[in-house]
Amino acid sequence: MKVKIVAKALFVGMLFSIFNIQNIMAQEKITQTAGRVQLGEFAPKFAELNDDVLFGEVWNRPGLSPHDRSMITIATLVGKGIIDSSLTHHLQFAKSNGVTRTEISEMLTHIAFYAGWPNAWGAFRLAKDVWAEGGEADGGKAAFQREMIFPVGEPNTAYAKYFIGNSYLAPISKEQVPFSNVTFEPRCRNNWHIHHATKGGGQMLVCVAGRGWYQEEGKPAVQMLPGDVIHIPANVKHWHGAAADSWFAHLAFEVPGENTSNEWLEPVADEEYDKLEAQK
Repeated sequence: MKVKIVAKALFVGMLFSIFNIQNIMAQEKITQTAGRVQLGEFAPKFAELNDDVLFGEVWNRPGLSPHDRSMITIATLVGKGIIDSSLTHHLQFAKSNGVTRTEISEMLTHIAFYAGWPNAWGAFRLAKDVWAEGGEADGGKAAFQREMIFPVGEPNTAYAKYFIGNSYLAPISKEQVPFSNVTFEPRCRNNWHIHHATKGGGQMLVCVAGRGWYQEEGKPAVQMLPGDVIHIPANVKHWHGAAADSWFAHLAFEVPGENTSNEWLEPVADEEYDKLEAQK
C-alpha cells in the first residue's frame, strides 16, 4: 500500500477552518500608546491615527497574522532604508509576534538582493542584538507555539526512550475520534517503528506547523509541510520527525484495527538523517 500525501484534503480543510476561526477569535488584541506618549501634545491627530487606526485597526485585521504583518513591515522599512530606532521597535515587536531568528535571518538575506546590501547589513546589526536578548533559552519552543493553533503540550517523557531529541505531546480529543498533537524540536525524530494489526490499523498524520520528514523502509523520505497528510499502513516499518532547521508538529490519529500493537525498533542514525537533510 502506497503512502498517500493529500495536500488539500477536504478533512484537513474543514479541520483548519474550524481551528483558524477559533484562533482568530482568541488572538490577543494589539494595542499601541507610543503615539500619544511621544507626540500626544505636539501632534495629537497623528498620535491618534498611529495608535487607534494603524495599530488599533489595521494590525488587528484578521486577513493577516501579526507574525506576517511584522515580516511585511520590516521588509518595507529595510527596503526604504529606514535603519533606525523605529526598525528596532518593529524587530522587537516581530520577535514578540513569533518571528524566529531563522526567519528574520532568511528574510533579510533574501531582501538584500532587492533592497540593497548596505540596508541589509544595517538591519542585521539591529536584528542580531534583538534576537540575542533572552537568548531564546527554550530553543524557540515559545515562538513555535505562537505559530501553531494547537498546544505544544508537555514533554513526552513516557516515550522519550524511543526518540532522539525532545518531543512534546498534547492530547486534543479523547472522545469519538481520539487524536493528539506531537511536537518535535529541530532534529528530533522517533525510532523506526511498526503499527501492527491483523486487520485495519495503522496511523494518519496531519502536519500542522513547521517542516518535517516521514520515511518508510526502502523508500525515499517524504518532506512534510503544513496541510500535508500521511496515511501509514499497518505493519509497515517507518519513522517521522523534524527537519534539522525547524520545529515540527503533526496530529496523530490511530486507525482502529484488530490485535493492534506498536513495535519500537532501532534509532534513525545521524548519518542516515543528515543525508536526507543534504538532499532537501
